[in-house]
Amino acid sequence: MLRTSPVRVLGERDRGQVQALLDRDPVGNVFVSSRLRAAGGLDPARLGAEMWGYVEHGTITALCYSGANLIPVNAGPEAIRYFANYARWQGRRCSSIVGPVPAVSELWSRLSPYWGPARAIRGHQPVMELATPPQVWPDPLVRRVRMDELGILVPACVAMFTEEVGVPPDTGDGGSLYRARVEELVRSGRAFARVDNGQIVFKAEVGAVTPHACQVQGVWVPPEMRGRRYSVHGMAAVAKASLASIAPRVTLYVNDYNTTARATYHRVGFREVGAVMSVLF
Repeated sequence: MLRTSPVRVLGERDRGQVQALLDRDPVGNVFVSSRLRAAGGLDPARLGAEMWGYVEHGTITALCYSGANLIPVNAGPEAIRYFANYARWQGRRCSSIVGPVPAVSELWSRLSPYWGPARAIRGHQPVMELATPPQVWPDPLVRRVRMDELGILVPACVAMFTEEVGVPPDTGDGGSLYRARVEELVRSGRAFARVDNGQIVFKAEVGAVTPHACQVQGVWVPPEMRGRRYSVHGMAAVAKASLASIAPRVTLYVNDYNTTARATYHRVGFREVGAVMSVLF
């Protein structure tokens, strides 16, 4: 069956078609597009993943990024059927499936008998976007994190990740890989925080970046500091800085049940432009 499948692993000769397909939805595809641009191409060793293409009449019409995340792009039911077959044949290599709700829902329905059960399923996570100045004043004390503040930023990132995902991100190798990722965000000027008396009271990072959009991640306020509007004005500061120096659109996605966070982002001026689904292993 796989020998006649319209799915194949893409290479450098396909880069133009892949980038054009990703650019059709610069907000929805910001993560995959940023990975492609950062790697400088589709070589799996540099990309840290394979890019699968669904080919119809010689044209790539859908993609699936297969790395730590499995992410379908522009994939309708027929493409999803073939991507699921290919993923099932390879075996699970990812820690999550993330993407548009219809595509991930269909993909998971086909893979769950073989890959299940999932540790958690987030069935509807609104995607939000801001392309205009924030509607509230930015916190003037939120700034880019300095390299000498890694010692307080990394524990805050670990706490946020663990609270959000349910498992710590720094197991297995003593946390060196995760620390390196956080350090790279600091070096690139994409980690923001408010630091009061040596304590982080608000933080957020800009993870994925393309010329068209950037994606905020890791928004966090320590539990004992919540309810003081640090996140509202902190997010306004991150959005303002990002629009000024990183990308013309700022995006993020949030759990639908996190009504506090959704209200915060709406207050800043973000609007909902779509939704994703996440299956976590």
